[in-house]
Amino acid sequence: MERHRSPWLDDDLTALAELARRFFEKECAPHEDRWARQHHIDRDTWRRAGALGLLCLSIPEEYGGGGGTFAHEAVATIEQMRALTPSMANGVHSTIVAHYVYEYGTEEQRRAWLPKLATGEWVGAIAMTEPGTGSDLQSVRTRAVRTGDEYVLNGAKTFITNGFLADLVLVVARTSAEGPGSQSISLIAVETTRDGFRRGRNLEKIGQHGTDTCELFFDELRVPVTNLLGAVEGRGFVQLMRQLPQERLILAVTAAAIIEKTVELTVDYTKQREAFGKRLFDFQNTQFVLAECDTTKSLAWAFIDDCIARHLRGELDAATAAKAKWWLTDQQVKVADDCLQLFGGYGYMTEYPISRLFVDARVQRIYGGANEIMKVLIARSL
Repeated sequence: MERHRSPWLDDDLTALAELARRFFEKECAPHEDRWARQHHIDRDTWRRAGALGLLCLSIPEEYGGGGGTFAHEAVATIEQMRALTPSMANGVHSTIVAHYVYEYGTEEQRRAWLPKLATGEWVGAIAMTEPGTGSDLQSVRTRAVRTGDEYVLNGAKTFITNGFLADLVLVVARTSAEGPGSQSISLIAVETTRDGFRRGRNLEKIGQHGTDTCELFFDELRVPVTNLLGAVEGRGFVQLMRQLPQERLILAVTAAAIIEKTVELTVDYTKQREAFGKRLFDFQNTQFVLAECDTTKSLAWAFIDDCIARHLRGELDAATAAKAKWWLTDQQVKVADDCLQLFGGYGYMTEYPISRLFVDARVQRIYGGANEIMKVLIARSL
């Protein structure tokens, strides 16, 4: 099958796609099974990606980044998914963590942290979710109390992607006990070598086994007040709301690329597999299912290409990003389920990639804001 080529691609992005494809096929694909067993990727993989310039692609060069745009991040993500190498959570590292630092950090913070993220010397994570809070960020209980020139952090976070390997964690914490919940939230950067920082379990999940997802604990952890992201307390909730659309967009990009790969694998399989004396592909039911899935693929690319074009122009609003996130991830799950059915019993075997695509898809509807929350956000804009 011919793969989709987005209209916003140019020669520079095409060359990047080739570089990313080679990296993920050679440096990641041979290790995916082992990473799934150990529940995290190899630390050195981050450094190799950094050496090739594949990290922080949309961060300016003066801070060690690639000097590109979100389109560069999208291209790298698309090629990673096409290579069936989802375990490296670069979307969190480059598209989310690095951008919080760049958009809201002081000049000193940018120069101290971004070059290390860009080279892969440091791995980045963002700690939002707590046991019992889920998508309700205004209810976080982790506290950061100012004592002189330091903040003292106490609390716990869970479901933190990259938490197991992270060197820099952006912690959503309450810096004031007064005022509405949203006005007492700040982002505090925590270097994980500090006393009082502890990693909990590397959590067992039904899918995405190669991506580490960890519990984090802060026990009288002290950081200098200069680790407050930006210079003013109480801006964290606003910072989150402004950056979450880009996070949701990269999840939607992931969904579009995986829908394409799922359809591609299933078409190939049904054209090779025979049943009752003819190819599985030649049964009308197979053709109907694949026709529907391929149509979904085309609609997904059309939607995501439009969203990326808007984002590059600075015109992507939160409601449209929410639409892309919930609809594409819902379709990712449905297409994976429909296509797995065409594999029959083999689809339930872990040796077939379709089984991994099926289990990996499910969390897409949950993280980045549950899809039900996306619909609430959309409804507010009507």
